[in-house]
Formats: sequence, C-alpha cells, structure tokens
Amino acid sequence: MLYRVLADLVVWVHLAFVAFVVLGGLLALRWPRVAYVHVPSFLWGAWIHFVGWECPLTPLENHLRALAGQSGYEGGFVEHYLLPVLYPAFLGRPTSVGLGVFVLALNALIYWRVLFRVRTRRA
Repeated sequence: MLYRVLADLVVWVHLAFVAFVVLGGLLALRWPRVAYVHVPSFLWGAWIHFVGWECPLTPLENHLRALAGQSGYEGGFVEHYLLPVLYPAFLGRPTSVGLGVFVLALNALIYWRVLFRVRTRRA
C-alpha cells in the first residue's frame, strides 16, 4: 500500500513538473526570480525530448509500482487520468522532438516579455 501511494505521489510530482516546464514562464512574468528555477527546468525538459532520454521520475515510479506488486498502470484515478497525460500513446520520436521545440519556443516568447518588463521597470 505504501509503495503504491508513493508511486502515485511520483506521478503527481511528475505532472506538476511537466506543467511547470511548459507554463512556469508565466509565473516569471509576475515574479521574475522564478526564472532562476524555471529556466533550468524547461531546458532540462526540452533536452530530454531532444535526446530521447527518460525522465528519472519514470523509473522511480516503475520501481515503486513493482515494489507494490503492480504490473501496469491499470486501476485508480491517478493511473487512469494522469498517466495518459504523462505517457501518451502517440509520443514517438518526431512528436517528442516537436514537444521540445514547442517548449523552447513558448518559453523564448515568455522570457522575451519578462526581459522587456524588467528593462522597462529599471528605466
């Protein structure tokens, strides 16, 4: 039971990190210091997609599920609703690279705006 709860917690953390990677730049519009954490996060997220690496949270979750005696992602709210978001079936290599480009482009636009706001405040 404990390992299953920990595995579910890893899924929630993974989902939160993915959301932060994609949209965390919007927080930097309000609080520019968030960029110190967000920039390395979104670069890491994009890099993983570009080189085809596996996020370290994925093997951790799978290990915890194995310790819980689970063989897959069936059953429960977390498994049914969150895992398809984190691990979509269509996610092949070209789509993965496309997601990396999307994350970089979106955050480049956001940080262009952040830098513009910081410069106008200083002037």
